[in-house]
Parts: sequence; structure tokens; C-alpha cells
Amino acid sequence: MCVAQAGKIESLGAATGAGISDAVKKALEPKGYRVVLDDGSTACEIWLRQSVTAQAKKDVPGTLYPQLPVSTLIGVISFSQAATDYRGEPIKPGAYTLRYELLPNDGAHLGVTPNRDFLLLIPAASDANPDSVFASAELINLSRQATGTAHPGPLSMVQPPSGSAASVSKDEEDHWVFSGTMKLSSGEDLPFALIVKGTVPQ
Repeated sequence: MCVAQAGKIESLGAATGAGISDAVKKALEPKGYRVVLDDGSTACEIWLRQSVTAQAKKDVPGTLYPQLPVSTLIGVISFSQAATDYRGEPIKPGAYTLRYELLPNDGAHLGVTPNRDFLLLIPAASDANPDSVFASAELINLSRQATGTAHPGPLSMVQPPSGSAASVSKDEEDHWVFSGTMKLSSGEDLPFALIVKGTVPQ
């Protein structure tokens, strides 16, 4: 739960980052968001997809966003300085696509997070087609390029707050959470929230 509004959101123009393909740029909204923390530093910049593929809601235990098919491109995130993923793995500065994935429902990942919804980071230069559909194994392999390790680079999705305006806040576990609204291909607006700075509790 987000308990305090702290940082701020600044509006940006269209995505122009190095490595982002023309096809991905065309798929993104013409405006983005700069996520600024309470100390004035920029956590990241985010551009959402103009229309995010939707599916009929499935009964998938432990998910907050059953409308999203696995591997769907949600948007692009850019880090101006070194960052970390939700596991604490270092992420180099640069632009990354964000694709939806579910945490495996197995013993190795039990209790890592209250829900299974994640966005995986993929270096933008390695993900040129916004409409590509990947099997989970392919998606994980692509995301390993973001960390340079055997693990993919996840950012955890969480329960969104009420309201649809883009915002940033700090939760009870000192995670910085970006909240916004996706426009789905079904015509719905889907509020969502994403931890953009902060790691899984050890």
C-alpha cells in the first residue's frame, strides 16, 4: 500500500532514447513521465504503449492484472544513471522495453512478493518489434541481457492506488512506486502501479 506522496511526476515529450526502434517509438504514447524522487533525483523516465493488448480475464491465482497476456509490451523505461531491478541486480543506464511476465508458481519463488505480476527489462536495442510474442523462456533469456547474469531483470507490479493521474509515492517498505493508467485494446483504462526503485525484502 502506498502511504505517502513524496516525489513528483514531470511531463516529457516523445521517446527519443538511443536503441529504441522506430516501430517501438510509434507504438508509444507521444508523451512520457519523468519520475522525480523527494531528493530531486530522477529515478527513471517512462513511456507507456498507446494501446496495450488485452485478453479475456483468466482466473490465474496470485495475479493483479489478468487482462495482460504474458510477454505483452507495456512501454519503455529509461535510466539516466545506474539502477537496480527488484532483485537488487545492477542495471546499466539506458533504455529498456517493459514486457509483462508472471513469477513462476513454484517453491523457488514462494513468498518473494504478494503477487506474481512483473515487468521484465529488455535492452531496447534487443526488442525492436512491439508486437512480438515470446514464450516465457525466450522472454527470460532476453531479459538476462539487462542484468548480465543468469537471472532476468524484473520490476514488480503492485496494487494501484485509487485515482488515475500519474503519480509517484513511497510505500511502507521504502519502495518508490510509479502509478499510472494503461489504455487497453479492449477500450478499458487499466490503473496499474510499478516499483521503479527498491528491492525485494531480504
